[in-house]
Amino acid sequence: MINLNSIIFSGMDVTKIDVQVQLSAGFARPEFNIIGLADRAVKESAERIRNALAALNLSLPSKRLTVNLSPADIEKTGSHFDLPILCGILCAMDILPKEEISKYVIIGEIGLDGAIVRTSGVLPASVWANKNGLGIICPGPQGSEARWAGHTNILAPNHVMELINHFRGSQILPLPPMISPTKDEEKIGDLAEVHGQAAAKRALEIAAAGGHAMLMIGPPGSGKTMLASRLPTIMPEMTPNEILETSIIYSIAGKLNNQSLVSNRPFRSIHHTASAVALAGGGSDAKPGEISLAHNGVLFLDELPEFNRATLEILRQPMESGKIVISRAKKNATYPANFQLIAAMNPCPCGHLGNAALSCSRAPRCAEAYQNKISGPLLDRIDLHVDVDAVNPWEMNVKTDENVETSAQIRQRVVAARNKQIARQGYVNALLDGADMDKYVVLSDELTDFLNNAAANMGMSARGYNRIKRIARTIADLRGDDNITMPDLAEALSYRPINRGKYGVRK
Repeated sequence: MINLNSIIFSGMDVTKIDVQVQLSAGFARPEFNIIGLADRAVKESAERIRNALAALNLSLPSKRLTVNLSPADIEKTGSHFDLPILCGILCAMDILPKEEISKYVIIGEIGLDGAIVRTSGVLPASVWANKNGLGIICPGPQGSEARWAGHTNILAPNHVMELINHFRGSQILPLPPMISPTKDEEKIGDLAEVHGQAAAKRALEIAAAGGHAMLMIGPPGSGKTMLASRLPTIMPEMTPNEILETSIIYSIAGKLNNQSLVSNRPFRSIHHTASAVALAGGGSDAKPGEISLAHNGVLFLDELPEFNRATLEILRQPMESGKIVISRAKKNATYPANFQLIAAMNPCPCGHLGNAALSCSRAPRCAEAYQNKISGPLLDRIDLHVDVDAVNPWEMNVKTDENVETSAQIRQRVVAARNKQIARQGYVNALLDGADMDKYVVLSDELTDFLNNAAANMGMSARGYNRIKRIARTIADLRGDDNITMPDLAEALSYRPINRGKYGVRK
């Protein structure tokens, strides 16, 4: 019996799968069976393998061929079992040396012509193989992806014949190159391109510095989407650990297609027609959704009230815990979801509430119904609520003032504030809670009385109370001060809704 190594994913966790291949005598024609709780994609590999063998001028022996994927109580999904099963068959036919092949984790899909094509999960498979002292055999186009795990024992053939020739000694498969991550900041734009909106830019800087969630409310064309899209340009660069973790998520989702890692902070802009599965993740194989794809980056929801309410409620748990658990009948998966939520909305369905020339006849009653589409608990989890006024058309023709700060200049302050937070408590202020809140957010008696009175007058919840303290801590960090002052607290309170906002929208 041949026993080779492959893997399967359960969220970010990797489980080793033994691919056992056995040939038994007693049949006049070949019989091919795959067992071990395999799904349809795995069972279909039998036909792909038959055709690939025919392309190599080979055929299955007239015996009973049994492939067992162990452990048998775990459902096996995906086409990446094609290559390990084919390698096991070639070992059983004495074409490949089983002693050498058994030292590798094998992952890859097989084309009908014997080509080894892309599959998802190469990066985490390489990480797991490296930790367990094994090499990895993966598709040629993804060899560079496997290199990023720090692995050097990598075979990345483009065709099955290349793999056979390598082990026969007639061809040597070179170590795949490591392609450097590319920066795409030029395509994103610069915050200096946004005309006016000084208050919104200030709020965006605070959000970037402390990792706070933010909601922008304003009429159409006021620049809400433009502001949100430029948030990654003022955020600190990703650390090596963040790059690897984010890239692993994209690899599992099958979205790491440029042979390089995700080096820019993700910016996931979701359309309001997105389903709950698209946002949270799931499906039969429990793939990560947009919440996890935005890990270490930004999740932008435009036209927030237009989203299905049940879909939005999914955000509540990962916003607090930084992870999301996907539970299905046959599979559970946990993915990291430490994202920064930036949302935008119009004040009412027509978007022109307060503008007598443009507002509809139903104003202002329609505004409250529009706002009621978003639940209070979700709004309470958003730290910064910012009004974004309309920009006068003639202001768009004004040349950019040389004194307007660029994203690079704002990023310097953001990075300094973030470094201060990491040195003090080890994480950003948005995650402060419990004993750490009492330890690192210290208010004088005067500030405490001021905040208590404001909280009572504003009808603030306990969660909102703590969020004000976190924002004030971030504002002080941006100033480089260890002490929170009255202006810091007052500014923090200005970003918290009372009962009705500027546009008459219920908060």
